[in-house]
Amino acid sequence: MGGVMSCIKSVFRAIGGMCMAIVNGIAGILRAIINGIASVFDIIISCVTCRRTRGTGVRRRRGFRTHRTHVA
Repeated sequence: MGGVMSCIKSVFRAIGGMCMAIVNGIAGILRAIINGIASVFDIIISCVTCRRTRGTGVRRRRGFRTHRTHVA
C-alpha cells in the first residue's frame, strides 16, 4: 500500500512541476512581448521628442565655466 501511495505522490508532483513550468514559460513569453512593446514605444517617443540625436548636438556643460583670455 505504501508503494502505491508513493507512486501516486510522485505522479502528482510531476504534474505540479509540469504546470509550474508551463506557467513560467507563459510568463516569460508575456514578459518578452511587453518589453518589446515598451521598447517600440520608447523609440517612437524618442523620435517624436528629438532625443534620437542625443550626444551629437550641442552638449551642455555642467559645473563651473572657464574663460580663456589671450595675452598679447
